[in-house]
Amino acid sequence: MSQPPDPMDLDSLPGHYARRLQQLAVALFVEEVGDLNLTPVQYSSLQTICANPGIDQKTLAKTIAYDTSTIAGVIDRLEARGLVVRQVAPNDRRARQIRPTRQGLDLLHAVTPRMLSAQERLVAPLSPAERTEFMRLMRVMLEANEDLSNLPTNE
Repeated sequence: MSQPPDPMDLDSLPGHYARRLQQLAVALFVEEVGDLNLTPVQYSSLQTICANPGIDQKTLAKTIAYDTSTIAGVIDRLEARGLVVRQVAPNDRRARQIRPTRQGLDLLHAVTPRMLSAQERLVAPLSPAERTEFMRLMRVMLEANEDLSNLPTNE
């Protein structure tokens, strides 16, 4: 009979590996994209805004699984760099629609191949089948726990 894992052994804790994998993903992103002065969250925001011009702040946060109370700071930084603009929504004066600028679209175009290189480097040790299974397993875990995270819900 095998012994249960020692809770003091970090190598037996999936959360420890999840944190380390996130650190690796960010490090690879920074290596590829760092000179463009864009963080992974800013990239996700800019990509989503460019794909959905006029998206509102709450929907953006939900779409990228980011905290709604701190997404404003991300948008502020993108706006300060001239990458996006906010406008009052015509149907709700309290809401702000976010649109990319030409400079934002150009930066997204420049950063995308480099971001994809970081993603490829992250999964490089895995075979194609392992990559598919890795992505599937991450989705299973995230979907099963979406009530505990900032993930979009299937409403």
